[in-house]
Amino acid sequence: MRWKLLIITSLLAALIGALPLLLGFHFGIFGSLPTTWSVLLINLNPRVLLSLLLPIAAITYATVFVYRHTARRRVLQASITALLAVLLTSAALNFGVMFLSNFSSPKAASNQTLHIIVLLKGSTL
Repeated sequence: MRWKLLIITSLLAALIGALPLLLGFHFGIFGSLPTTWSVLLINLNPRVLLSLLLPIAAITYATVFVYRHTARRRVLQASITALLAVLLTSAALNFGVMFLSNFSSPKAASNQTLHIIVLLKGSTL
């Protein structure tokens, strides 16, 4: 088996599939950030379903790429690539959404605002 090919294509598919979605959440395309990625999948929203086209296309392209560039056990290697890419993409989306929601939570923002006000007044915390 060509493990380097499987791992590199799976990582690239996960990166290509997850990065634009996370940037979209960060810049506010979908509004407020959910706590986890599964919350978005439970509430079926057409925008969320359309946003899943890019990860599906990246995973499909990586699977076909591995299938075309291996000589033996093509189906097995393509299946492993697809499974690994799906797992990496879902993990990246979950961790990214959790990180972004912690990064821009209202509680953290209010604490930062309080800290700035206290610094401007000249006192210490």
